Order: sequence, then structure tokens, then C-alpha cells
Amino acid sequence: MPAGQAQFWIANILGRAIVFGIIAMSLTFLATYGGFISLAQMMVAGVAGYTLAVFAEGAVPRIVGGLGYGAAIPLGLLAATAMGLLVGAISMRTRDIYLLMITLALAMGVFRFIETNIAWFNGYEGIRNVVGPSVLGMDFRNTFVFYHVALGTAALLYIGIIYLVRTPFGLVLQGIRDNPRRVAALGYSVALHRTAAFGVAGFIAGCGGVLSTIYNIGISPGTIGLGGTVNVLIMSVIGGLGHPIGAFIGSLIFTVFDTFAATIYDRDRFNTLIGLVFLAIVLVSPDGAIGIGVRLRRLLAASRR
Repeated sequence: MPAGQAQFWIANILGRAIVFGIIAMSLTFLATYGGFISLAQMMVAGVAGYTLAVFAEGAVPRIVGGLGYGAAIPLGLLAATAMGLLVGAISMRTRDIYLLMITLALAMGVFRFIETNIAWFNGYEGIRNVVGPSVLGMDFRNTFVFYHVALGTAALLYIGIIYLVRTPFGLVLQGIRDNPRRVAALGYSVALHRTAAFGVAGFIAGCGGVLSTIYNIGISPGTIGLGGTVNVLIMSVIGGLGHPIGAFIGSLIFTVFDTFAATIYDRDRFNTLIGLVFLAIVLVSPDGAIGIGVRLRRLLAASRR
């Protein structure tokens, strides 16, 4: 593959898909192991991104500034985790459609607040020139440096989730998903575990929000609007909510169609195109792309026997 083409795929397809996949994985974590779907994950990621942009040195316009990325990035992750805990505390007694609606209301409330606040978030224009730190003396904006940092972050978060769900906390969380009354009868606090799960998901989304802000060299309200919220949900459902890896499969499918929509069909008809893909996958396999892969593997195993 020519060097220019390889750089295009790494920067515009793989790197972007990994960043989106991390945010989608925070939703998949809640859905898979907690049994609840949050529509606030893109907003939580945006909180991390805006915190980074507000405090990082060199950002334009300067809101607070003065902090190096070594301090601003942990501050962004802390803010996202706190917002995740807040969302969990507010919505811990709701389920199903009511949980969807309250998390969506929270997401849109924060979006409107940021969009209309010029003093702290520069309103519609957002904050620019968030270029990220240097990594071992190399520019973070370098395509290959960013890709490997994003890939390493995604791998660590994925391994962390797989480990966490095998701990007592993860097992109780899965018990709450299956039968919350029985778990409560055993003496565990259902509300506390659900809130903590939202905090974990907030940290994961915050990692994606920080990487997304650096990838886009800034952040604006449109990033965390209704479109971004729905896109994360689409990625998660397309990939499959049965396993965290589905978030990355769905984000890769979404990114490929988003990038080549003009070639495949029509750039202005992207929503129609991704809607058709979404409908086709869900009709063929309610479990998403993961479910299709499982069925194909079973068919191949049966044919070999």
C-alpha cells in the first residue's frame, strides 16, 4: 500500500474508528453488563473534551489555560468520571424507556448550556488549537503517534473491562442486570452499584472525549449534540451490544460508510445510507455484527462436521 494511502486509512478510518469505539464501548459496557442503555455517553465524553480545552495551555480562545497537558488530561478524565457518577445518581431508579429519556434529557441540557455559554465555552464556535502533548519527544498530531496511542488506550480499556466484570463488583453488576430484587435481598446496594457503573462508563467515555478533542484539534457544541449522541448509539447497535468488542466493530463500519458515502451513494444522503445499513444488520441479526459472526462460525463448524 502506498505511504499516502496508508496514512489516509490510519488517520481517517482506523484512528477515528478507535476514538469513536472507545466512546461507544462506554455505552456497550453499561448495556452488556448492567442491562441499561445510556444516551448521555457522548455528552460525558464532551465534558472531558471541554475540560481539557478550557484548561490546556495554547487553546484558542484562552478561557482559563495555563495548565500543561499532563495536568489538563487527568482533569478532563476526572470531570467525565464525576459527570458519569452524577448521571448515574440521577437515573439510578429508572429503567428501560425512562432511563433512555432521562439520560437523553441530561445530554441535551448540557449541550444547550454549553452552546449558549460564551464566557466559559465560547458558545457556537467552541475552542480550538487543542493539539495534545508530545509523546517521547514526538508530535502527538503525527498520524502514526496518535494512532498507536489511541490503539493502546483502547486495548487497556478493553482489558480493564474484561477484568472488571470478573471481579465481585462486576459479578454483582451482572446480577443486578438479571434480577435486581434478588441481588438487593442478598444485601447488596443496587443503587450504589449502578451509580458506580456509570462512573466507570464515564471514565471510559472521558478517554474517548480527550482523544476526540485532540484528533479534531478542538471541540464545539455540535460534537455533543443530538447527532453525535445518536451516532454513538448506532455504532453500538450495529456492532452488537452483547460484547464490548462490538463497539469497535460498529464504529469501524460507521466510519467507513461516513468516509466513503459520497463515493458509495451521496454525501448528502449519508443518514439514509447508514440507516439502511443499520436496518439491514438489525433485521438479519438483532445481535449486530457480532451475532452475524457467531452464526457464520456455527455454520462453518456444522459444514465441517
